[in-house]
Amino acid sequence: MAEQFEALNQDHISFIETQHIYFIGTAVTEGRVNVSPKGMDTLRVLGNNKIVWLNLTGSGNESAAHVLENERMTIMFCSFDRQPLILRLYGKAAVIYPRHADQFNEYDQLFGEQPGTRQFFEVNIDLVQTSCGYSIPHYDYSGERQTLTKWARNKGKEGVASYWAEHNQVSLDGKPTNITGHD
Repeated sequence: MAEQFEALNQDHISFIETQHIYFIGTAVTEGRVNVSPKGMDTLRVLGNNKIVWLNLTGSGNESAAHVLENERMTIMFCSFDRQPLILRLYGKAAVIYPRHADQFNEYDQLFGEQPGTRQFFEVNIDLVQTSCGYSIPHYDYSGERQTLTKWARNKGKEGVASYWAEHNQVSLDGKPTNITGHD
């Protein structure tokens, strides 16, 4: 049965810290709903009601466009290997771009300055929900893919910035992402 909490507790945090994949959900008023899988070591719990996750360069930038229009974000974790559990974090997100130098650099240090870091999302959590996950299958974790890291290293900072300018300026629905803009 589902349970709701006003904040993360230590059991929730311990569960989050053992996950290799999580999912981000965002939406704007009109347009497509985005659900995006995230992997690698890209999420940190900053407190009982605050997390930050690192968004690496990818083919789209839907989450940024959505959060600029509608701050709502849901983050979902599923247990694939142990006791069944689904954990959802509901909250309001803010986008932290490289041009937000102080805060961006602070978060960049938390993740070891990953190549291809596009932005961070700081999420203030207003609801935590757990549910059973009894129908979720078992999967074995075999390791991280290195493809994106190699791609970003090969492109270099200037090449990645050019990629953002060419491929990450707008969402599927034509909404701006502000990846190369100004606040």
